[in-house]
Amino acid sequence: MGIVELEHVNVDFADKKGKVVHAVHDVNLTVEKGDIYGIVGFSGAGKSTLVRTVNLLQKPTAGNIRVNDTDFVKDGKQVIANKNLQLVRRKIGMIFQNFNLLNEISVVDNVSFALKHSGLKEKEIKEKSLNLLDLVDLKEKANFYPAQLSGGQQQRVAIARALANEPDILISDEATSALDPQNTAQILSLLKKLQKDLNLTIILITHEMGAVKKICNKVALMQSGQIIEKGNLRDVVLHPQNDLTKSFVGGSLEVINTLKSLNLDKLNDNEAIYQLVYSMANVTKTIIIDLYRQIGVEASMLYGNVELLDDEPIGTLLVQVKGDKDKQQATVDFLRKEKVAVTRLNEKGDLYE
Repeated sequence: MGIVELEHVNVDFADKKGKVVHAVHDVNLTVEKGDIYGIVGFSGAGKSTLVRTVNLLQKPTAGNIRVNDTDFVKDGKQVIANKNLQLVRRKIGMIFQNFNLLNEISVVDNVSFALKHSGLKEKEIKEKSLNLLDLVDLKEKANFYPAQLSGGQQQRVAIARALANEPDILISDEATSALDPQNTAQILSLLKKLQKDLNLTIILITHEMGAVKKICNKVALMQSGQIIEKGNLRDVVLHPQNDLTKSFVGGSLEVINTLKSLNLDKLNDNEAIYQLVYSMANVTKTIIIDLYRQIGVEASMLYGNVELLDDEPIGTLLVQVKGDKDKQQATVDFLRKEKVAVTRLNEKGDLYE
């Protein structure tokens, strides 16, 4: 059993015309204790709506929800009393894209605010708040106000506040979306460190697969309110099954910008561009040379990147291959035999088999 279990969860809304909109449709998801579980998808995919059902900030229309061995919802009906729900929610911390800090009070008071119903004495609250700020490397900013901090520092305050009640689960809802790349990397590293040091379970909501690759061990991809693929991160990255997944696993801002510059609609009939994703532990570094030796095709590398998944180097390449239809198929067959995930790009820059 997981620390979070969602079974056949639906969330429906009615639009202005009374038409039912399925924001979340028949989702099954199990998050194990200690996971850093990434839920990724484009805007409007239903990620945030789904995760808000975990603490019933969003009540589902149907399904079962069980968190920390406590039934929240059965057959779409809330079964936990509101009084108990408030207590359980304290063990589910949340951080948001826009920080949600109180600008009129100091940093340390923002953290203390989360402890006002904790039963601790004022002195104990202040001491604990300072310790939490120390945990996120911001103790020296305790008496500053949020407006005096950078975006990354404000998010650290929000993280400290989310940890105030010693949660078992931390939900990060697009928490790095408003940050620059450097601050994003620092916040992700902090979350991974906190997960290890505090034995947290983290659910990371994001539209950027790069964030998932940096710290998650599991991932689910959402589209139109449904989970279209899920599993261990390594398996999903190296063996994607869905077209959207194939786009995400190799996708990064660098890849997207490269694709935009390729003028794919101007390729000759004997030219094709492929995305290759593979474990560098299993694939020879001379894969492009091997293509020429084995198949007799010319392959030019357009883009290359290496990322670490749990200390395993995973390579992503965009290559342009010249050869007739038979050689193109032989190229794909050869690469897949060599344990490379291969996806061809069409003239729009979309991925397809």
